[in-house]
Amino acid sequence: MYLPGQMARRLLPWLAILLALMLAGCAGTIVRSEVTAFHEWPTDTGEKSYTFRRDTAQANDLEYRNYENLVRAELQRLGFAESERGRLNVSLDYHVDARDMRVVEPVVVDPWYGPGFFGRYRYPYGFYSPFADPFWFGPPVVQPVERRFVVYSRQLKITIGRAADGRNLYQATVNSQGQTPSLATVMPAMVKSAFADFPGPSGVPRVLELKVEPAN
Repeated sequence: MYLPGQMARRLLPWLAILLALMLAGCAGTIVRSEVTAFHEWPTDTGEKSYTFRRDTAQANDLEYRNYENLVRAELQRLGFAESERGRLNVSLDYHVDARDMRVVEPVVVDPWYGPGFFGRYRYPYGFYSPFADPFWFGPPVVQPVERRFVVYSRQLKITIGRAADGRNLYQATVNSQGQTPSLATVMPAMVKSAFADFPGPSGVPRVLELKVEPAN
């Protein structure tokens, strides 16, 4: 028979995990991107009109249209206007690659629970349990634990050039990595990063962190 105090101590780790998951759901996603822009942006481009240049596949791709809308919103914010015969051509390309990762790291496990659920996963994620306290059941135990996971490398390229002669004026490449496979989740932050401080320094890699709010 468990005493109330013993039951509370056993429930504490579960409550900590539940609280962390609730907070993670409200916090949104932080997207960390490396942005490099090369440009020969003139001081006066004249009329800021542009046209999206798409290939046949892109023109009928709903995902592409969604990302194009994100770029359109940023260009509008910067004072550009879309036109059927714009003086500038805008194109974008993107892809995502996946690779398997294997990491072996020392992890503190509970003498009470052993190398089970809490021993493997509590401490790397910052949860606290009184059972690891040496004043309760002795010193904590450190064991090597193998973690396998997938890392997704996402890339976005945006090019702006003159329509008259095809000369490129702005080329931005945005790279980000994470464990989120969905491009749709991180693309809003990547597009904003591509136009941060536009046109910005040429040929200078920058690291930007932007928060993506969860969809309602």
